[in-house]
Amino acid sequence: MQNYQDVLAEVLIESEPLQARVKELGAQISADYPDGDLLLICILRGGVPFMVDLSRSITTPHRMDFMAVASYGVGARESTGSARVTLDLKMDIRGLHVLLVEDIIDSGHTIAAVLNMLKTREPKSLKVCALLDKPERRETHVPIDYLGFSIPNKFVFGYGLDLDEYYRNLPFVGVVDLSKYPPSK
Repeated sequence: MQNYQDVLAEVLIESEPLQARVKELGAQISADYPDGDLLLICILRGGVPFMVDLSRSITTPHRMDFMAVASYGVGARESTGSARVTLDLKMDIRGLHVLLVEDIIDSGHTIAAVLNMLKTREPKSLKVCALLDKPERRETHVPIDYLGFSIPNKFVFGYGLDLDEYYRNLPFVGVVDLSKYPPSK
């Protein structure tokens, strides 16, 4: 894989405003759940950096669990529109306040399918916290209770979002220069 700078068109969200917004979201969630008793569910893998930073910003007691959902074909940039769970939760969510933490909401199909599945497990409440939202791409309504940033319809990577499974570790969200990606072989 080439250096990320070779395919970076622009930095869409710098590290400082990104971290500031995550802290704001953590404070808002802490205020909304003063007694704690909250379960954060991270959709793997892209949501991990966001959930870790968000968890550190939430001052009330909470627990974490993880699930993996496949909605993209191998090497695909577009969702297939259907979601299948490849790793399910370890915890029973019945009667719990659940906050689904997602890196990006695009068409909405994946997150809507996950929400419908989780509702059948009878949580006390079920809300969504998304770092990024692409409203221009929405095909299915998804309620977003806590939102980091609305972004334009651009191919983004960094801060959990991958580019062929690389660059999730970048501290910012960047835009891919599609004229330089995919790289020539």
